[in-house]
Amino acid sequence: MDMPIIYLLFLFAITLHNIEEALWLPRWSKCAENFYKNVEPDAFRFAVLIITLLAYLTTGLYLFFPGSIIFKYLYFGFLGAMILNAVIPHFIATVIIKKYCPGLITALFLIIPFNTLIIAFAVQSKVIRLGEVIGTTFGVAILLLGLIPLLQKAGKKIINY
Repeated sequence: MDMPIIYLLFLFAITLHNIEEALWLPRWSKCAENFYKNVEPDAFRFAVLIITLLAYLTTGLYLFFPGSIIFKYLYFGFLGAMILNAVIPHFIATVIIKKYCPGLITALFLIIPFNTLIIAFAVQSKVIRLGEVIGTTFGVAILLLGLIPLLQKAGKKIINY
């Protein structure tokens, strides 16, 4: 089966989203201490870079090995997890704090529409079932939530200037 180019939209969306976060979220986190943990810029940017690289790795592995159920679940779980990320924390933080949360614009205009389009295409094409997408979304979201603090700790140790 030829893999549609639409699957690559995820990489475009997550790259721009993570660049927006990397540039402005560390400073924003100082203004949002009651809602969001203050992040150190270098450690946060290291974590964002690794998450972005994981998105590329996951996408590449799925595209090269489309028959692998593990890579398929990781890819579609990543898509769903990023949709969740658009709402929690970006949208909710913006509403509660009444101050723009970096990442919201790219989440609303790139992540949600592109990832939803990819998922809808895959479900319609019977590549994956919607129930599988939902299940893997929560699995990958939990995995990423656990990974981010570890990556920030690693970033603190690795980037030391």
